[in-house]
Amino acid sequence: MATQKSTRPPAPAAERPHPDATRRSQRSRQAIYDAALALVGEVGYPKTTIEGIAARAGVGKQTIYRWWSSKADVLLEAFLDLGEQAAGQEAYAIPDTGDLAADLKAVLRATVDELRDPRFETPSRALAAEGVVNEQLGREFVAKLLEPSLQLYVDRLRAAQEAGQVRPDIDPRIALELFVSPLAQRWLQHTGPFSHAYTDTLVDYALHGLAPR
Repeated sequence: MATQKSTRPPAPAAERPHPDATRRSQRSRQAIYDAALALVGEVGYPKTTIEGIAARAGVGKQTIYRWWSSKADVLLEAFLDLGEQAAGQEAYAIPDTGDLAADLKAVLRATVDELRDPRFETPSRALAAEGVVNEQLGREFVAKLLEPSLQLYVDRLRAAQEAGQVRPDIDPRIALELFVSPLAQRWLQHTGPFSHAYTDTLVDYALHGLAPR
């Protein structure tokens, strides 16, 4: 006897999970950051191209142009991301323990460690050097990467002024250059040992001057 066909509709197939577009985009961004930093360290800023970054990252150059307008924008954002990773994704600030000298020495020692980290040092040198001859890049480098860090020194020195540890007539923006500028020059030009001992001495000279105590 023939069996009657079931009129019940077939059970729906199990739905496949949709790809996580946000996660995919983040992976692509990180690959682009890594590729940009690696390339500028290997071949220098002038020879780094959007096409080269895209090829190394395994993405289309249209993907890069969708998020950034130039290789400078890519590199600067990559540096910002690298700094956030080094800080553990936490907002960075100069400590205020009440001891200005100790706080400045601590942050400058950390700066030395960062500048000697190969992940940061090679591409950072390439970008900083290019910023000297490329005025537009230099302005962006200062505005996006240096100024936020320098403002932290300004804030800490102003707190020291309020605590009576620094003369009230001192301009914190100029005062910070007494230790930040020599540190940057020695790092860029290899003019001497680049160490914790050096930064400690910079702080002592800056805070106590050269006249006999």
